[in-house]
Amino acid sequence: MATLIAPDHPSPVEDAEALRNACKGWGTDEKAIISVLGHRNAVQRKLIRQAYKQVYEEDLIKRLESELSGAFEKAVYRWMLDPPDRDAVLVNVALKHSIPDYRVIAEIACVRSPEELLAVKRAYHLRYKRSLEEDVAAHTEGDCRKLLVALVGIFRYDGDEINASLARSEAGILHDVIQRKVFNHEEVVRILSTRSKAQLNATFNFYKDEYGTSITKSLLGDPADEFLAALRTAIRCFSDPHKYFGKVLSNAINKAGIDEDGLTRVIVTRAEKDLKNIKEMYNKRNNGTLEHDIAKETSGDYKAFLLTLVGIEGH
Repeated sequence: MATLIAPDHPSPVEDAEALRNACKGWGTDEKAIISVLGHRNAVQRKLIRQAYKQVYEEDLIKRLESELSGAFEKAVYRWMLDPPDRDAVLVNVALKHSIPDYRVIAEIACVRSPEELLAVKRAYHLRYKRSLEEDVAAHTEGDCRKLLVALVGIFRYDGDEINASLARSEAGILHDVIQRKVFNHEEVVRILSTRSKAQLNATFNFYKDEYGTSITKSLLGDPADEFLAALRTAIRCFSDPHKYFGKVLSNAINKAGIDEDGLTRVIVTRAEKDLKNIKEMYNKRNNGTLEHDIAKETSGDYKAFLLTLVGIEGH
């Protein structure tokens, strides 16, 4: 369930006017910006952008970029993008790190539905004038390239039907490969990149039932092994995305020096989808609640904006 609290039928023109007023004069009224944008869903935000452009002949996102700064500006910028365009930006940023963040690419490839991933690829093509597969291949190498290009390149079946005998057979294939520590085997890539999510989860369940441990625990190894990290991320995103995102938040908040990119990414991409479920997972694995930890570890307008998206009023 979503945490975003949005009204049913706000006026995009009135919202555009409120944002214009918040950006006028010497200072910026960040509270007014949060009050509007922190309570609008993706469709409503798009209508606001269109109204702002029509009335003021100016791009609202560019105006907000010029008015805001730091982690708050980045969070608002990503929140304002259409979800497929936002994912395209997230992948592009992940690829441009000195060491590409393979986990972000695997996350977007494996959590999004086939239709959503297709929309991301179209947005990427439009924004960067290259295909997503092309850039993933250009910025990765070796086994990671094989896995990630396969994951972003597929349009997988999205139904609930499963083949139990196939799941049992492929659980055996995965177990054999893992026992021999040939994690980069072509069969691993084939199975993860071609089967539906329902079929994969049936395979993972057979694996646990037959061999007494989860496949992700079987894949624990060198933390510096980027291929293994990407492989585990893909499997976690297929099997339990809420638990996966809860762990991303835990790592982002509890590490020495907060990981603002990780924290922002989960909040802005899941607030209007399933952030309530993710919060439950976070709260189970940590001493404090997500709201408490955000309030403790962040500050200023960035904190206020995140707490608004998490569904906390009057903070």
